[in-house]
Amino acid sequence: MPTITLSLNDAQTPVSEIDQLLTAQIVIAWAGEAGEVKRMGWWRSDLISEFGGEDLLKRMLPNTWRWAMFQSVREVARRIDLNMRGKDHDSDTVISLYRLGFKIDERVDDRLAELKRNGSDPEVALDLTPVTSTSDYERIHPG
Repeated sequence: MPTITLSLNDAQTPVSEIDQLLTAQIVIAWAGEAGEVKRMGWWRSDLISEFGGEDLLKRMLPNTWRWAMFQSVREVARRIDLNMRGKDHDSDTVISLYRLGFKIDERVDDRLAELKRNGSDPEVALDLTPVTSTSDYERIHPG
């Protein structure tokens, strides 16, 4: 994955860099799961697994379940990050992968919503190779 260089105050960061950041957030969130399929196990969630979040989201959101799955795992990681940053005595100054400042965070959230609305395939819209190159790829990606 290429290096991402963002200006934390620049609302004009190119969409390609926002996509790279969003991809990094999703891949790290996926890697942190400790559910049916053991990965790094940084937090207890099971959103990207056949009998965990995937099954539930397929039934609830038949058209957007893939996006919802990636969005959900990212949200788990974001909340864990928020909790960890909150333990710092000056948490508002802590920068992390999931908190890069209001403008960038807002752009990432807006971009995720845009990609989801457009109906694009997450694996095509973002470089989710680390997630989709696993043995679970055939199960997550039809065809």
